[in-house]
Amino acid sequence: MDVPVWVWIVTVGAIVAMLAVDYLGHVRTPHVPTLKESTWWSLAYVGVALVFGVIVFAGWGSQYGGEYFAGYITEKSLSVDNLFVFVLIMTSFRVPREHQQRVLLVGITIALVLRTIFILAGAALIAHFAWIFYVFGAFLVWTAIAQARAGTAHEEEFTENAALRLTRRFFRTTDDYVDHRMTVRFDGRRYITPMLIVMIAIGSADLLFAVDSIPAIFGLTQETYLVFAANAFSLLGLRQLYFLVDGLLDKLVFLNYGLAAILGFIGLKLIIHALHTNELPFVNGGEHVEVIPEIPTSYSLSFIVVVLAVTTVASLMKSRRDQRVGVGLGTGDR
Repeated sequence: MDVPVWVWIVTVGAIVAMLAVDYLGHVRTPHVPTLKESTWWSLAYVGVALVFGVIVFAGWGSQYGGEYFAGYITEKSLSVDNLFVFVLIMTSFRVPREHQQRVLLVGITIALVLRTIFILAGAALIAHFAWIFYVFGAFLVWTAIAQARAGTAHEEEFTENAALRLTRRFFRTTDDYVDHRMTVRFDGRRYITPMLIVMIAIGSADLLFAVDSIPAIFGLTQETYLVFAANAFSLLGLRQLYFLVDGLLDKLVFLNYGLAAILGFIGLKLIIHALHTNELPFVNGGEHVEVIPEIPTSYSLSFIVVVLAVTTVASLMKSRRDQRVGVGLGTGDR
């Protein structure tokens, strides 16, 4: 896939412009977004991602267009799972509802920058070490097993990571929020507020999520441009998605199983690709192993869409059934 420098510049410029719209238009005045606002802006960001995919189809063909959509859908589905952790972080830090948009946006911006570094590092590894696909594939299969074992359970408490502990150790912090300010000066000394701490928490948490999402998307496309674009567009709409599905997260009870199936599928796809490009001397004498055919992008895209559809429908049906049972028990008790 030949991507001219000017295309990279235009793409990055468009992403920066969308971030600027968010910073200057949406979070500048603290407020709790309505369901209507969240819905329309979520649809707008999804629309931008779809238009980009159509441009890829038109400019580089169906192969790369399919790879982009498979990557985008996978990253978007993984980001929904990440929202569970975001809810825990917001609750743990008791972030005022009207300031949650700003927290999410800054955290997402931090994650976008750090993920870009991860993507470039991953691309460099792939370019020089073909065996890295074995590592990515094995890691995703292991992650899928762990995800499936977790089942419908989600942690109910947020545990601070090393980045937050270091921040608290080396900087003076206030106990309370000071409007939406990240730092404040008291008695000639500079303090950081819980607002900055929670932003670091969101950004570092999303960076941890990249540990499985970046290898996953490299299993669908090795084009750095598509990996970057899919990640960026999935992250940009995450703030609006948070407020849109906040009340629906508990209903997606089978999401972990769906994500486990997708990650496991991509992990196997990576291992098969690694066998086809094998250079390890202790595997088939360093020769390529092509007994198992590689999985086409169209199959990958279809598998991801079907799994997500089945998972969502099954989750909503179970939640509705449990609700009816609960109502029935409550009526019986009376």
